[in-house]
Amino acid sequence: MRLWSVHPRYLDRQALTACWREGLLAQAVLRGATRGYTQHPQLERFRAQPAPLQAVGAYLLGVADEAAARGYRFDRTRICQLPDGPLALSLETGQLDYEWGHLMRKLELRSPETAARWAQVVRPEPHPLFALVEGPVAGWERPGR
Repeated sequence: MRLWSVHPRYLDRQALTACWREGLLAQAVLRGATRGYTQHPQLERFRAQPAPLQAVGAYLLGVADEAAARGYRFDRTRICQLPDGPLALSLETGQLDYEWGHLMRKLELRSPETAARWAQVVRPEPHPLFALVEGPVAGWERPGR
């Protein structure tokens, strides 16, 4: 499961659709609707929120917005809870930088044209759910995987 912290605009088609599916899986885990992935480390940042389902709903909404901008139709009715108002989770610069390097390595292999498009970006924008703060790679991240 990879719930990218980078803005969905940087994801190629494969990563965008996988992010949607994995976000829906994260939502199912947080709802208690599945027995798999219950201890997945990427869920820690959502579980730490006062309203985890609203947080993952906001995350999914950001992915669906990007999909719509590209002409894809992700079924927004599958998002079980949207936030009551503006919501922002903290994202450390170290985590964003780590994920950016990880994504660029994937894109170079799978979608070289997309990698070339973003090659000059030093630090990407985060997903709209996240507010960037100085800090290290997240403790739940598993570097090298």
